[in-house]
Amino acid sequence: MKTKDELPSCPVATTVSLIGSKWKLLILRNLLERPWRFNELRRDLEGISQKVLTDSLRSMEEDGIITRTVYPEVPPRVEYALSELGESMQPVIKAMEAWGTAYKTSIQ
Repeated sequence: MKTKDELPSCPVATTVSLIGSKWKLLILRNLLERPWRFNELRRDLEGISQKVLTDSLRSMEEDGIITRTVYPEVPPRVEYALSELGESMQPVIKAMEAWGTAYKTSIQ
């Protein structure tokens, strides 16, 4: 997790630095529904590479937005879910969804 000194002074810039990429937003969108496994996310997020998904998940885990649970099974099962901090992003994502829906209905 970054320290306060490592984050931008602007709160909007801080948010963008944590979840501002296209893929991180779409990962958040999916994880708002339920926990997902890596390959489920990769199949659902059309166009994402394995490296970008791996890097995004690691970054979000380091920032405390998601949790990674490894189940002691053979083969190992790994699930990604939103942490409490990640759950607090729900109003932001829902507002983006509402805005996107309104925009799509306003254009010809």
